[in-house]
Amino acid sequence: MNEGARILIVDDEPAIRRFLRTVLTAHGYTVFEAARGQDAIAQANAQRPDAIVLDLRLPDIDGVQVTRVLREWSQTPILILSVRESENDKIAALDAGADDYLTKPFGSGELLARLRVALRRAAKSANEPIFQTGALKIDFGKRLVTMNEKEIPLTPTEYDLLRALVNDAGKVLTHHHLLRVVWGVGYQDEMHMLRVNISNLRKKIEPDATRPRYIVTEPGVGYRLRVSE
Repeated sequence: MNEGARILIVDDEPAIRRFLRTVLTAHGYTVFEAARGQDAIAQANAQRPDAIVLDLRLPDIDGVQVTRVLREWSQTPILILSVRESENDKIAALDAGADDYLTKPFGSGELLARLRVALRRAAKSANEPIFQTGALKIDFGKRLVTMNEKEIPLTPTEYDLLRALVNDAGKVLTHHHLLRVVWGVGYQDEMHMLRVNISNLRKKIEPDATRPRYIVTEPGVGYRLRVSE
């Protein structure tokens, strides 16, 4: 499905770019490279890649700023690769519009899996009336949620929360983003309310709520709806 997908690699370290090029081309991707933020923006405009793998530490402008600029005109999936592990760095990148965040060092298998998810999500129609991953199915037209073909009754808030996760399936959504989208701008610090509703939602849709299969916690950052490979 991803054969020939065009990937822009943005990193100022030649060794990292060489490694990523080797891994991605071996799996059928077409690769472009940039070593600076301004070059990345120019390449994204000229090449129109299907996804961007972006380092945060660049010699001219920060990767978070690159992400903000790109998001002014492009919804191309952006996967951050960075040595920065702090919660604030991750939140800043995700809130700027990045789709996912991997810290260095990383495994090529995980990188490829995250990239497949981003590309698959981008390829789906935004108006798709039915979403399914594993045994979980959501019919947006009927406002119906089922697990193994059995209807799961949700409260309006639980449904809105699940829909927010589904709308960006595979993408890490920050706590503040979910609170803003589901409850509104006045609730962005109500972390307890979010955790309670996530817990209730997991009890209803997860086979084992203590080991979530669908709603995955990204520690210190937020949540992600895992989609089946």
